[in-house]
Amino acid sequence: MTRTFGAICAVLALAACQPRIPDSAAGVGFDNAVNSPQSGARQTTPLSGTALPSAQAVSTETVPPAPQVQVASAPPAPAAPLATTSVAVPTASSEAATIASETTAALAAASSNSGVLPLEASPSNPAPQVFSNPGISDENDFAAVGERRSIEADAALRAQNQANYTVIAPTAVPTRSGAQGPNVVAYALATNHPRGTKVHSRLGLAGSSRYQKACAKFGSDQAAQLAFLERGGPRVDRLGVDPDGDGYACAWDPAPFRKAARN
Repeated sequence: MTRTFGAICAVLALAACQPRIPDSAAGVGFDNAVNSPQSGARQTTPLSGTALPSAQAVSTETVPPAPQVQVASAPPAPAAPLATTSVAVPTASSEAATIASETTAALAAASSNSGVLPLEASPSNPAPQVFSNPGISDENDFAAVGERRSIEADAALRAQNQANYTVIAPTAVPTRSGAQGPNVVAYALATNHPRGTKVHSRLGLAGSSRYQKACAKFGSDQAAQLAFLERGGPRVDRLGVDPDGDGYACAWDPAPFRKAARN
């Protein structure tokens, strides 16, 4: 019992020591005259015991006026008189006269430099003469042709030209007899192996020096190939121009002829 009473006294003592909790509703619209009449009565109660001072008794000090600074102004500049200018409006006659004078001056300068007097443009100059060349045909001139020939004459001329027109019928291409000797183009088209492929047997007696000397005797590789074919080639190489046995003398290549035949 004693312990219980002591505990109650301790709780009461602690509650008395706690600070007062402020009103959380104050400041959010609950302290106005509508929501809280007590607060509205406090705000409308006039202050008592304190008299407000008058406006003149707030301060007796006077503010001195600001000093006035006088700025010396420059004398006004005299107004410049308005200049009156006269503008001459050129007329058509004056402009033509000016152009004529300038043209005359330019022609005079050109003649003084070249030594040849130019022709002046004036109505007194005759019209340029038109020279006709009799060697030039005037068949496209309808007036000139109409004076010399009639429609019947033109029809007779066309009939005569048509009678003289001859159509030559195409004939077959002549065949080569083969009596003229070997042909490098026909040989290139008759073969299909590339250069360097051994097709014919060689004895191997022709060295590099003999091969170069033999090819140097001909003006071109095509001439060497033709001579090679005329002397028993490609089976026999009597000239020493085909040591590898491919059937092509020196540096002659049949590939361009084959390509041309395919195109």
